Amino acid sequence: MDALADVLTAAKVGGTVLARVDVAAPWGIEFPKLPIAVFHTVINGSCWLRRPGAEPIRLATGDLVLLPVGAGHVMSGAPSGPATAYDDLVAARPGHRESEVHIAGPGPRTRIVCGGYRFDGRVSRPLLTLPPVLVLPAADGEAPERSELADTLRMLTAELAEPRPGSQTVIDRLTDVLFVHILRRWTADQGEHGTSWVLGLRDPEVAAAISLLHEDPARPWTVEELAHRVGVSRATLSRRFTDLIGEPPLAYLTRWRLELAGRRLRDTADALPAVARSVGYTSVSAFSRAFTRQWGTPPSRHRTDLHLP
Repeated sequence: MDALADVLTAAKVGGTVLARVDVAAPWGIEFPKLPIAVFHTVINGSCWLRRPGAEPIRLATGDLVLLPVGAGHVMSGAPSGPATAYDDLVAARPGHRESEVHIAGPGPRTRIVCGGYRFDGRVSRPLLTLPPVLVLPAADGEAPERSELADTLRMLTAELAEPRPGSQTVIDRLTDVLFVHILRRWTADQGEHGTSWVLGLRDPEVAAAISLLHEDPARPWTVEELAHRVGVSRATLSRRFTDLIGEPPLAYLTRWRLELAGRRLRDTADALPAVARSVGYTSVSAFSRAFTRQWGTPPSRHRTDLHLP
């Protein structure tokens, strides 16, 4: 089981290019807080990422930044100064999935591709354990993660520059692929530091344990069985899993089961007993109590809320 692919599927992660920005200093664009992950990649020139309460971050040609939870921010030609709302800049082009933003000025020119990733926040907690900003400098090595990201960006940029029949499909697929390469590259750059679900996938035994849990979430797993299956002691697995993932193996399993249950309630008309059994609960009442603790509403209400117009 590919745990990352499983989470991306469960969270219904899908990307699209939001805008191509071609600006000359002085300029500033204010992006609102959005229920999506947002990325910017600098095609040419340089700029600054500004966030409330944080130091400005300078970005140069080839750099990419991802804001996993779509926090409000400003992209600008200087570390301070006024900014125009993004929505105001694209208001003249209603109905376009991908907009072009042009700002004329006497200063240096910068070109940026901006995109976003939609996801179901109810089943995307592993992705939301990422830091608020991921900055990936331009690739300058032969590591696969660096070359793969750079190659994907080159293909995406080329497709945007010269649209051909089927270009929108190619752009959307490349944007999806880009997200995986962003996570791979960021993970490789972190070394041995940090706690994150994505970072935990680098550890062979922890990744194997997560894969087992995802492959058969209804199984009555014990830490002892998991440790035996991945070839380490119970204490070692518990410690490494908790250190890297941020919670013990069985706590992770419980949460993932209930996230899967929420997904099934969203996507199917299956009766509650069937949903409960699919994630390892033999008692509907026990399932309902656990589900309500995690989601804040009972399963029946959860399904109703999801299908409200």
